[in-house]
Amino acid sequence: MRSIKRLSLLQHLLFFFLFLFLILDLSELATGQQDQFVYSGFAGANLALDGTATITPDGLLELTNGTFRLRGHAFHPTPFYFSRAPNGTAVQAPQSFAVSYVFAIYCIQAQTCGHGMASVVAASSNFSDTMPTQYLGLINDHNNGDPANRFFAVELDTNWNDEFKDIDNNHVGIDINNLVSVKSSSAGYYDDRDEGNFQNLTLASYKMMQVWVEYDGGRRQISVSLAPVDMAKPTKPLLSTTYNLSTVLPDMVYVGFSASTGSFDSRQYVLGWSFGINRPSPAIDITKLPKLPRQGPKPRSKVLEIVLPIVSATFVLAVGTVVILLVRRRLRYAELREDWETEFGPHRFSYKDLFHATKGFKNKNLLGIGGFGKVYKGVLPKSKVEIAVKRISHDSKQGMKEFVAEVASIGRLQHRNIVQLHGYCRRKAELLLVYDYLSNGSLDKYLYDQEKKPTLTWAQRYKIIKDIASALLYLHQEWEKVVLHRDIKPSNVLLDDGLNGRLGDFGLARLYDHETGPQTTHVVGTIGYLAPELAHTNKATPLSDVFSFGMFVLEVTCGRKPIEPTSQGNQLTLVRWVIDHWHQGFLTDAVDTKLRGAYNVDEACLALKLGLLCSHPLINLRPNMRQVMQYLNGDMPPPDLNLTHMSFNIPSLMQNEVSVDDLRAALMV
Repeated sequence: MRSIKRLSLLQHLLFFFLFLFLILDLSELATGQQDQFVYSGFAGANLALDGTATITPDGLLELTNGTFRLRGHAFHPTPFYFSRAPNGTAVQAPQSFAVSYVFAIYCIQAQTCGHGMASVVAASSNFSDTMPTQYLGLINDHNNGDPANRFFAVELDTNWNDEFKDIDNNHVGIDINNLVSVKSSSAGYYDDRDEGNFQNLTLASYKMMQVWVEYDGGRRQISVSLAPVDMAKPTKPLLSTTYNLSTVLPDMVYVGFSASTGSFDSRQYVLGWSFGINRPSPAIDITKLPKLPRQGPKPRSKVLEIVLPIVSATFVLAVGTVVILLVRRRLRYAELREDWETEFGPHRFSYKDLFHATKGFKNKNLLGIGGFGKVYKGVLPKSKVEIAVKRISHDSKQGMKEFVAEVASIGRLQHRNIVQLHGYCRRKAELLLVYDYLSNGSLDKYLYDQEKKPTLTWAQRYKIIKDIASALLYLHQEWEKVVLHRDIKPSNVLLDDGLNGRLGDFGLARLYDHETGPQTTHVVGTIGYLAPELAHTNKATPLSDVFSFGMFVLEVTCGRKPIEPTSQGNQLTLVRWVIDHWHQGFLTDAVDTKLRGAYNVDEACLALKLGLLCSHPLINLRPNMRQVMQYLNGDMPPPDLNLTHMSFNIPSLMQNEVSVDDLRAALMV
């Protein structure tokens, strides 16, 4: 009897629980609530669509159709309970959910694509007040970041936008009420088949890829993974962050997609989709997914396929012919070369070799700019010899044959204190002179550019003065012909690795036989270094080079330029300045103050007196270069200016200054 009662009680309890489960199931059906869904294609699917979103006859969910600046949305028709149970009671444990979908994005060019798409979990499926383009159909231009938005989205963004701090134009981002992503990463995946190394993906490649979005309510962990469609979900997610979505999402949520277009043709497709609450998202059957439509230009007609290659080939042939004619014309007229130049052949360089040697005469190879042209560093292509190339303008109608003959002759000069002139090149309206390259550059940089060059010691300066005097003695008296340099100044004195002085830049040089004497020519050179008699005679002589050398000696000794402006707007010559110190009995005060008194007094006094003597305004009182070398070597006593050169007075200086004005006019001729 007791057993019968126990059995009856169990039957009543079983009936009660079956009744309770039936009520719960009916309640869930009444509210339309489910805990998962899966679509392997969307043929016949009942989705809530708006904007450009549509389901194609082939079963594709097409979010945008390529129309510019529009948006499309697609949502599951019924909401899901996120923080409350179907009976309205609060959920004791935090809810979790998982989303998975297969997508493809088409753009004409992947690097200049329109805007992307996003999977969305939101409080509402109504996004009618949102905007397209960079807003992705999720927000408008004034509510970005508004807590009232109440959405969680994972964006697949194919356009860089500074407004939302995008990292690039091909990234995945986690968005919460805001298109400034909580976290983002360039599109890709960590490949389990390759020891977890990162592999890049291009979202707009129009290749099928799968996304997994998972939210663990207990740990408040958001994870996003991306991979090609034929791969399993990677072990390591692309993105992972912690966020309490219960503070963002309401009791019931809608899941779906949002996409938008900009100024470029772009189309976003979803091929499969699954979702689960408190469980993994169901697997999508990849084999049942619809095929992507063919994109790109329509097939051309047969006529175009025949005619277009013919037209293209004709156009290429015509352009090629024109290019060949232009190149041949350019090569033909690249250089000026005449029959009489054959005798100077070894001294003639091709413009092509000099162009390649200087890397096209680029500014990075520019060594300096002088009064008569620019100087470039170069390396000859075959010999690998370092050279300096000076480009100067010329008039080929005025004595060019004689000038080239002189260049070829000067190329035979051999002296340790002369920069070797290797040859020349003529091209249109310019002449190119090729010299040895000396790495320490010109002397003027050491005298005036103290930020880049160290101050030369007195011993170094005195040695350089003697070097240039030796070079001029060779040019004036010891070579087979007389060579007039005509432009002696610190910028034309180069220093070798041992800081020895070498006279360079023979672009203005003239030469003649020892027996004939110099000829009248137009005045060339640099104001401040020109002898005063040139304004009247137009005839350069060895003694006019001596005058320039005298100014050079004073400049190296004093560290001052030949002519400097005064505070009253006048000009003070270096000669006058040294003579003023000499008459005041303090000649050595004229020595460069940068030496800080560290110099040989006797040598400094000799240099100053010799400089004054060489730059004397009266030509017959200047010494020749052999006498200069005797003074410098101590073979002759220093010149006694106090006794024998009293013509160095103020009237003479005034005469010299007037001559400077005349020289300025002569240079203009």
